[in-house]
Amino acid sequence: MGIALFGLLLLQAAPEQRLNQHKVASRNSPAPEPGAENLPIPSLVEGLRSPQDWYRRRRPELLKLWTRILGKLNPAPEDRRWFGDIRKVRELDRKELEHYTRIHIEIPIEKDFYQQHLLLLPKGQGRGPFPAVIAWTSSTPDYTAPEQWWGEWLASRGFVVLTSWSFIRNYRDGTSYREGGAAKLLYERFGNWQPMAKMVHDARREAEYLRSLRQVDGKRIGFIGFSLGAKAAVYVAAFAPEIKATVAVDPHIAVNGGTNWYAPWYLDWTRPFPGIPTADKTVLSLLNPDPGRPGFEHDHHELMALTAPRSFLLIGGSQSEASGGDSDDLQSWGYYNRAREVYQLLGIPERIQFASTADGHKPNGPSMDPAWQGFFEKRLKAK
Repeated sequence: MGIALFGLLLLQAAPEQRLNQHKVASRNSPAPEPGAENLPIPSLVEGLRSPQDWYRRRRPELLKLWTRILGKLNPAPEDRRWFGDIRKVRELDRKELEHYTRIHIEIPIEKDFYQQHLLLLPKGQGRGPFPAVIAWTSSTPDYTAPEQWWGEWLASRGFVVLTSWSFIRNYRDGTSYREGGAAKLLYERFGNWQPMAKMVHDARREAEYLRSLRQVDGKRIGFIGFSLGAKAAVYVAAFAPEIKATVAVDPHIAVNGGTNWYAPWYLDWTRPFPGIPTADKTVLSLLNPDPGRPGFEHDHHELMALTAPRSFLLIGGSQSEASGGDSDDLQSWGYYNRAREVYQLLGIPERIQFASTADGHKPNGPSMDPAWQGFFEKRLKAK
């Protein structure tokens, strides 16, 4: 069957059955890729017969590939001098609310980089230990916003909550993502370590801190993020095994769709990549040097699949065909469906979900809220 005919058939399928890629709607994408929406997303289970085939063959291949993309998943041995005792937090103030205690703290993510957080501890709900959720904000409000979005609800129902934000919002000396400043500081100190991988490590440091608290059940830690925080959530889910349940609220899951995964503070496509010639301007530094489709044989359905057997919820804010913005729209079904095939192979399809809503690019909404609330109650609070 020809690619054009195959793409036409996919576009005619019901949204929840589609397997095609996302139209490239971002005007600033370095790879416009006209007609991408007619191409099928490659299957991850083709040629696999059992869960053992996934764990022994396909999963290690993907892990190796994405480690190369990200430079490294963890600091190199010589980098560890920058990381100290995560328990040496600074408490700035605390406030007693009706159902929880709100503590303003600074956590030493790096020895010379203290990141501000809110720690919400359940009150009057038993002695614990409680499940915990790390909650990251987007690219606009600061680290306190997740208390209003999700934290108050969670802490009032027996969850410890740690609100935070990505280092690209407020890195060393207050440097942000603007003009690639935070990424530049990252590369200067740690070498080839993509910002998305650094976000994963920061979340793992936060989880390490939570596990040091007597109020926290270290085996029941989750993560939720919106927009920028949701992008981090996709990578945290895949590469932070201590995170057992993850919610990504409108990350725009397609690598090359309507949003800016190409930015220097995310995946930095246009930065020279070790092992790939830079003279050919058609070569992007994301994955492999195919001048026809530079790297986009791979996509974020692979990261959702790497999350298995842990639980993952993708929440989309648009039910249009191609919103052209930051929201996960109907075209995100293709990536979810390919990832779900892996969960199906493993016999746990219920552990991955896509809540497609029309609530908009927001952290909350009438359809979104029941989705993440029920997800955490079932996948994290229930022992």
